Amino acid sequence: MMTLMLGDVAPDFTSETSAGEISFHDWAGDNWVVLFSHPADFTPVCTTELGRVAQLSDEWAKRDVKPIALSVDSKEDHDNWISDINSYGNTTVEYPIIADPNKTVAELYGMIHPNEGDTSSVRSVFIIDPAKKIRLTMTYPKSTGRNFDEILRVIDALQTADRAEVATPVDWKSGDRIVVPPTVTTDEARERFDDVQESFPYLRTAQIRGN
Repeated sequence: MMTLMLGDVAPDFTSETSAGEISFHDWAGDNWVVLFSHPADFTPVCTTELGRVAQLSDEWAKRDVKPIALSVDSKEDHDNWISDINSYGNTTVEYPIIADPNKTVAELYGMIHPNEGDTSSVRSVFIIDPAKKIRLTMTYPKSTGRNFDEILRVIDALQTADRAEVATPVDWKSGDRIVVPPTVTTDEARERFDDVQESFPYLRTAQIRGN
């Protein structure tokens, strides 16, 4: 099983999906990507998850994010299942679902965990930036549905960190105070940010200008 680490380039692949054949890097373009796997089509937790991702289409678009799902099912199964997802979630699935019956992509991304069973993928999440670098990975057991609001929060934090060259504290949400990196002096921080506050020499928070 391949181990992918933060900062690695997300492996490229070509695969059939519910939206036609794609070459992953070409499909991603200059966007952020959320690649997430689910254990199987026509299963209850997965139906709720993929519907939630579709419901959040405007939120993904605001952040220049493309979601894409994967399971080790066929394109035909995906095509037949989508109507159930749409019906349950009162939504429309427009993002691709990768068909991976031979487990090629799932194994490339380390989505098959034998201790969770080797016949299907676990609930993996990869957040990938426009440079195709892996910025976050999360793995959930098959029994537990994900919180996609948290995934949106992490994307906000990553994009803010990249744009403003900052860090974000516990439970941070867009608009909250940021953490000034240790490499920035307090005087420099006061030039760059508003309302710089020092709790300890190593822990200073501030407000990004314009927030």
